[in-house]
Amino acid sequence: MPPSPPSSAPQPPPRRRRRALLLGAGLLALAALLIGAAGQWAAAREASFQADSIRRAMEVHVLGLRDSAGKYSYLPFTAALHPEVLAALAHPGDAAVKQRANLYIEEVNRQAGSDALYLIDPQGLTLAASNWATPQSFVGESYANRPYFIDARAGRSGLFYGVGQTTGEPGLFISAPVRSDAGAVIGVVTVKVSLRALQEAWTFVRDPILLTDARGIVFLSSVPAWMYQATRPLDAVQLERLRRDQQYGARASFPALPWKTQRGDGEPGYLVRTALGGKPRSFLAIDEPLPDLGWTLTVMVDHAEVTRARERTWMLGLLGAGVLLLGGLYWRLRERRFAEQRDARRELELRVRERTHELDEAHAFRKAMEDSLLVGMRARDLEGRITYVNPAFCEMTGYGADELLGKLPPYPYWHPDDVPRHWHHYDAMMSGQPALSGFESRLRHRDGREVITMVYTAPLIDADGGHAGWMSSVVDITEQKRAELRQRQNDEQLQHAQRLASLGEMASTLAHELNQPLMALSSFAGAAKAFAEQGNQALLASSLDETMAQARRSAEIVRRIRGFVRQRTAGTEDCAVAALAANALALLQGEMRQRQSRAEVRIPATLPPVRGDRVLLEQVLLNLLSNSLQAMQATPVERRVVELEAEVVEGRMEIRVLDRGTGIDDALAEQVFAPFFTTKPGGLGLGLNICRTIVEAHRGRLVFDHRPGGGTVFTLVLEIPSP
Repeated sequence: MPPSPPSSAPQPPPRRRRRALLLGAGLLALAALLIGAAGQWAAAREASFQADSIRRAMEVHVLGLRDSAGKYSYLPFTAALHPEVLAALAHPGDAAVKQRANLYIEEVNRQAGSDALYLIDPQGLTLAASNWATPQSFVGESYANRPYFIDARAGRSGLFYGVGQTTGEPGLFISAPVRSDAGAVIGVVTVKVSLRALQEAWTFVRDPILLTDARGIVFLSSVPAWMYQATRPLDAVQLERLRRDQQYGARASFPALPWKTQRGDGEPGYLVRTALGGKPRSFLAIDEPLPDLGWTLTVMVDHAEVTRARERTWMLGLLGAGVLLLGGLYWRLRERRFAEQRDARRELELRVRERTHELDEAHAFRKAMEDSLLVGMRARDLEGRITYVNPAFCEMTGYGADELLGKLPPYPYWHPDDVPRHWHHYDAMMSGQPALSGFESRLRHRDGREVITMVYTAPLIDADGGHAGWMSSVVDITEQKRAELRQRQNDEQLQHAQRLASLGEMASTLAHELNQPLMALSSFAGAAKAFAEQGNQALLASSLDETMAQARRSAEIVRRIRGFVRQRTAGTEDCAVAALAANALALLQGEMRQRQSRAEVRIPATLPPVRGDRVLLEQVLLNLLSNSLQAMQATPVERRVVELEAEVVEGRMEIRVLDRGTGIDDALAEQVFAPFFTTKPGGLGLGLNICRTIVEAHRGRLVFDHRPGGGTVFTLVLEIPSP
């Protein structure tokens, strides 16, 4: 009986074929949509990271700006109270009086480290200046047109940045009114502070930083070409005001910045397109208004990273889609092969040649798929002889398949420096104990370069279920290792930046702690000089004693702070609570008179002493009392009373400082003791943080609560030494 002709493979009906095509097209469109959305998400995520980086950098720059503007704000107010300054305003025609004022102002300016300090009469004419003996002396110059003089003459504090009329050098001018005993404004004291150090520091940053005034004019920038250009057009009134104030010298025009900006809803900051060094650049920029200074700080970061993040995500998405597509094809092939095998078993005699042909096609497809893998594949028999390598493994080692097949160890791609390690892993495999979790192996490419790989080995089982050898998957992780090295280097740089930040915090702590003793030193020294000229020996001796005490106090604070830095326990002694309170209040007498406040002390003389560092505990009380005085600035004069009381509660000493100030908002309660948090203009935000650190070092607690009727109560809890 002649054999029947081989039947062809069943074909799916046209409707099912169309449905499959439509499903495939839909899946491809969905994959493209997801890849595109993932790219946009990666770009938005990178932009968010850049915005966070800008905000962290902006916090540092804002702190530096406020520190530069705030650390000299006290100087005009302090100098305005000195007798020599008042005498010069009272006797403007007396040359000897003005010379003494010149010498005093020169010495104060030298000790403070500011650029210039000078005294102006009510008509705007300079009577005395720290640079009286220089060719560019301010003495005799009129600054009646300058806004800082106009503000101080009206009884307000003045803050103005501009180019000096006499020197032509830009700087920050801070002014304060000089008042007579009756409260009338009789003159103005102004300090000029240079921001050159800040400008020079900005020249080393990688991305642009700039500072604009209220009119949008750039007056500080890390890009010199942007100086004195404007972010928006200026009208005739503004130009006339600039000309009259001579804020930027004789400059009459302020061209627009060479920017093209793009703002998007919901995006952090805005996009700036410009040219730097003749090359087009794009930056993500964020503005930070500084309302207390009238400025706006703008920090930028390179926007190219956002584009690269989007492109990397697209590439990874396409790669993943390709892998899924290959997996789908493989699964489809597998299902088809199973169906064909079932059909072949039913019609084995009739379809031998057809089955053989289909198996050949399947083998060719599988071979092509294996050859397209990025992972290297290597098979070895039970003797360690290489029986199979795929193109990815050949490319990884630089040797062709004909050069590797049949080779026994040592293999030509073994790294000569790691031969003992290669033999160790080979012996473990041959003994039937390969590293199932994989191991790292260093190979030597044929051209001499190193290739770092991860090797995963599993037994190779033949068709009869017998152990025929070993199959290894080899993954090239060279780039991953390089990325890990770059990450370690970045971590080291981050640690270095953190150490620099700690150093900056330590410098701010010293400045905050030493500010009050140094101001007291200046006041007592000025008073001593005045008493010496008056011949009052008793008050002179008293002022000099106070000066020496404050100098010792400053040295003691430095020593204590160094002790905290070295993590050593501070020296302790028995301290009477009444003495601690008396010493702290003695240092605040001048401030209480200035703020028209008084203190009530309710500390029984029979209280036991507390154990601790006297200087640091006095500093805690001094900071708490000073904060209470400042909090009652808006309180009626008759209620400006800071109360200090102490008692023993449950075996521990409780010292309470009570005021009738504005209190602390519940929304800010969690941040009161946080470092660098402050609600005071120009404050560093370190006082309460330092106080809590000192108290905790004494194994105590510092807490606060709202006072009934308005105000705040700070409670200091300390241990009492055992009898």
